[in-house]
Amino acid sequence: MSGKVFRVRGEVRKKKFFEPLVFDKRVVALKESHALERVYAEMGSRHRAKRSEIIIHSVMVEQEE
Repeated sequence: MSGKVFRVRGEVRKKKFFEPLVFDKRVVALKESHALERVYAEMGSRHRAKRSEIIIHSVMVEQEE
């Protein structure tokens, strides 16, 4: 099952970070909501960030597979 490649840009703002951690991730998913869910899960797991600390700036479709 293929999907679209979404490019998700945003930042993680935690009190222990001196400045926001900016990220630009490419995610393969069927829908935009699935791509966002994967980014929240991945960034939360990797940096121990809550969803309220993860700010999404943009979601774009890059290409279709």
